[in-house]
Amino acid sequence: MRLKHIEAFNAVMLTGTVSAAARLLHVTQPAVTQTLQHAELQLGFKLFTRQRNRLVPTHEAQALYPEVQRLMSQLESVRRLAEALGSGEGSQLRILVVPSLAVSALPAALQRFRARHPEMPVSIRTLHSSEITRAIALQEGDVGIVYGSSPHPALHQEAVATGRLVCVSRVGRAAADRRSTVALADVLRAPFIRIDERDPLGAMLADQWARLGLAPQAGITVQTHHIAMVLAEQGFGPAIIDSFTAQASHRDTLHVRTVLPEVPVQVTALLPQGLRSPQPVADFIAAFRAVTSPPA
Repeated sequence: MRLKHIEAFNAVMLTGTVSAAARLLHVTQPAVTQTLQHAELQLGFKLFTRQRNRLVPTHEAQALYPEVQRLMSQLESVRRLAEALGSGEGSQLRILVVPSLAVSALPAALQRFRARHPEMPVSIRTLHSSEITRAIALQEGDVGIVYGSSPHPALHQEAVATGRLVCVSRVGRAAADRRSTVALADVLRAPFIRIDERDPLGAMLADQWARLGLAPQAGITVQTHHIAMVLAEQGFGPAIIDSFTAQASHRDTLHVRTVLPEVPVQVTALLPQGLRSPQPVADFIAAFRAVTSPPA
């Protein structure tokens, strides 16, 4: 199959009709029909059968489609990288950051950054760590701020700060525990608000309770540390989050305890490998490091 065959096939699979596929590809209906017919001729089998006003994929088409989807995703990555390279450098600082740190540390870091670069445009996108890794590798951002380490051949990493996992809970509940520490095993004995295991810290926490031979009770699962903290503050149960998010609360309604054994949490800056970072990127990382590192 040639690329034009694959594009036409993918468009029909997405839309279900030749007319909709033609609009998606910005071509005429006869052009889509002719391309599909040529693809089927080369392949030696039918891709679609017509039922009423729709095209129904054949068994062979359904088998091909997952591979076509992967190819289209790769083509989109190439297009996005080409656009990023062609947009020029130095016009603005493009920051990618995980949601929890965007709520907590980012505003303070931007204040420091603005003191040195008051006129520089800044673009901010909040994504999860895996998405940031991919986007920085495609040079869709100048710097990414993530939890943990993200080894990738197209990326350079810089350590920013090290925190720890903490347990947060609502202050004022009956028989509230006022200690400054809590054993992970004790938290796991009752339902708690947990971070999705697709998150680096969620995976780290799952590894910890596996090592202890424990299993958490069913509770609430969320995707960001900030949401977990808000729900804990509202009394839905304790949550285990990173200390950076907890420090940003500044509320007397939240009880924060260090989880024992202590589990370190690393914040890392991701940069495109092999490219010399402009000074604003270095200044932003320094600013982020200043607001997340404990005072000496």
